[in-house]
Amino acid sequence: MRKLPPLGTLRAFEAAARRLSFKLAAKELHVTPTAISHQIRQLESYLKVDLFERHTRRVSLTAAGHLLLPSIEEGFDTFERAIATVQRRTAPNVATLTSTVAFTAKRLAPRAGAFRALHPHWSLRLDASDDVFDLDVEADTAVRYGNGYYPGLVVEPLFEDRFAPVCSPNLKLLSEQDLRTSVLIHFEWGAQVRDDERACVWRHWFERAHLKGIDAQAGLSFTDEIHAIHATIAGQGVGLLSLTLVAEELASGVLIQPFSLTLPSFRYDLVYSERAAERPATQLLRDWLKSEFRIS
Repeated sequence: MRKLPPLGTLRAFEAAARRLSFKLAAKELHVTPTAISHQIRQLESYLKVDLFERHTRRVSLTAAGHLLLPSIEEGFDTFERAIATVQRRTAPNVATLTSTVAFTAKRLAPRAGAFRALHPHWSLRLDASDDVFDLDVEADTAVRYGNGYYPGLVVEPLFEDRFAPVCSPNLKLLSEQDLRTSVLIHFEWGAQVRDDERACVWRHWFERAHLKGIDAQAGLSFTDEIHAIHATIAGQGVGLLSLTLVAEELASGVLIQPFSLTLPSFRYDLVYSERAAERPATQLLRDWLKSEFRIS
């Protein structure tokens, strides 16, 4: 028989130690801070050692707390993976694919029916999020947008994104000089990639086009890429947009690309955990994505 303290005390300790806050741990576990404090006192009594140093407005781990935390975190991670595996094996056939909000909306959602047509006994779950998911637990595979470096995961390149000015044909943009009197539409990149040259902005395009004397920051700015696309479709201005995300609009003529100059940007990659490589869902998604985007 294992000699272990109550599971609730370990959950309270792990949450409080990870966040260094009884209040935040209580919020995460949907209990009161008093309950968290009581659980940790119970664990400390069981272990006969203090795990936290209590300060006026904060807590910090003792040496014993630092020693205990990694093993507790590893244990809960193992529980989570095992439970997810059991649920996956007993649940109906569901293949879960995660990607960015923009890519899911513009390129995956319109193709979702094709997956069902190929695999009528499977359901496709598209989880649109710009957060990074745990691919051991939360999804079978992902299409990620970035530099292609994802340690610990299997990475299969799909394609490189490119950016160019696009606009409604109603604007009748005839030459690059017309950009001097056009409203520029901007998508604001996140802080984590803003300084990367692959985060394309109008300044980069003007430099490559050798156009000077244009305010590269003026116009309309959006923090959401989909909103920038919608404003461009509505004829509000000229957007420097991902050609991947506006491919359907360009093909239908809703938008036009008036100039041939394009800028290279980040890469789209098919990504999955090594543990998930043999899952039927992962294999089906992998084959489907490579077929949809014509990757050998």
